[in-house]
Amino acid sequence: MKAIATLAALLCSVVFTFAQEGPGKSANPARLTPPGAVTQLDAGPGADSGETNVNLWEVLQKGGWAMIPLGALSVVAGMLVVGYTITIRRGTIASRQYLGTVEVLIRKKDYLGVLAVSNRHGEALARVVQRALDFATKNPGVPFESLKEVAEAEGSAQASALQHRVAYLADIGILAPMVGLFGTVLGIIRSFAAIGKGNASLSRDILLASGVSEALVATAAGLVLAVISAGFYAIFRNRVQSLISELEGASSHVMGLLAASYQKRREPGRVEDEF
Repeated sequence: MKAIATLAALLCSVVFTFAQEGPGKSANPARLTPPGAVTQLDAGPGADSGETNVNLWEVLQKGGWAMIPLGALSVVAGMLVVGYTITIRRGTIASRQYLGTVEVLIRKKDYLGVLAVSNRHGEALARVVQRALDFATKNPGVPFESLKEVAEAEGSAQASALQHRVAYLADIGILAPMVGLFGTVLGIIRSFAAIGKGNASLSRDILLASGVSEALVATAAGLVLAVISAGFYAIFRNRVQSLISELEGASSHVMGLLAASYQKRREPGRVEDEF
């Protein structure tokens, strides 16, 4: 939940600051006053300043159609952050309860019990052990080296799955600024088209500045989403690397226990390893 609070705080602080400034505000208000208009100084101290408070929703609307895919990407990014916070943790890799149960069963040489326990658990280590023991039960007399290779292959598959999952945040960090920039380009094109039509009430500089400032809302939103997504990707990537190291250590520990309990049967002319 801390990750969600951080995401919301960053989004609100950046966009709310932009909203307070206003997308169409100019540094020289006198230049924006049409000929014949009455300014606040001319109207007296009791006149309205004419400033309009722009809220967050109005600022987002000025971003145009690009805010729709950016909004969808932000929802997906938030869901990924929540899901990764819940699922990418040590308990989903190798729980202490599972490790303790497996150690006891292996020392008792109850391999079918280990297989049954592994089928009931969803940890990554359980998938490794389940795949190795399932291979051993279906291929009696298989050498332990082959069993170890099966376990290593499944461990690599589990590690790759973890790495590929967090890569979605990196993809959002790449796509978001591209979508925002595309919306900005279309907004600038519309601004120049409005200038080409020739509006007598406003100068070309005012039309261009107003159109560009509104078009840049999409780029700003895309950059904010990209920065937040990249930040969370870095956090979860480091967590995944740590969990992969724990998975390798736990897998080596379990396979070492299996190797110690592996009985050797010697026959004339050959040596086989079996449970």
